[in-house]
Amino acid sequence: MALWDSLPRRWQDALAQIEPHISSIEKQLESRKDYPQQIAPTMENVFASLPENPECVKVVIVGQDPYPTLGHATGLAFSIPAGTRPLPPTLRNILRELHDDVAGSTRTQDDLSSWREQGVLLLNRVLTTQVGSSLAHENLGWQDVTLEIVRAVRSANPNVVALLWGKYAQDLAGEFDPDFTIQSAHPSPLSAYRGFLGSRPFTKANELLVADGQDCVIW
Repeated sequence: MALWDSLPRRWQDALAQIEPHISSIEKQLESRKDYPQQIAPTMENVFASLPENPECVKVVIVGQDPYPTLGHATGLAFSIPAGTRPLPPTLRNILRELHDDVAGSTRTQDDLSSWREQGVLLLNRVLTTQVGSSLAHENLGWQDVTLEIVRAVRSANPNVVALLWGKYAQDLAGEFDPDFTIQSAHPSPLSAYRGFLGSRPFTKANELLVADGQDCVIW
């Protein structure tokens, strides 16, 4: 199935102006000798983070690019398949902060798809990479696609809450209402101690949602 055809219909409507760009990226991927076995995530999961339509999204969490470890990338930023061990260090830091932030949280799950089901868009800035290599597809043009995804979400919900962790995510800060934007360092081991740990992003996001009359997320 072509990448464009894997998009839900409402997203095709919202992203119609960049259909040629998505097709161009797909052609670049297909031209690689390691296609599709060495592409992460698998091609059918490239847009797996997107819910049925932009109106479903109330929180956006922006990551960098998919996990390069074979079998880890799911199409949802920071998430991995259920039962995968060991946890990637970045996800381990996210769960550590979650347990410190949200009283009584017992989440140990590696699969974060339950967040998506509650309206959380786990969006990597770059949607694919080569297995074994981070940011291998940084120059394919995915940033233009994810920018349009964010704009479609913001158009549908002007008060969407944005959690922007690290530089790649914070490049999108201007696309969100500053009053609904929570920024910090990235949760990777290289930067988590420089402002991610202790930032309480999950509680802060719920406080913004409730103040705006939206349902909070069960993190």
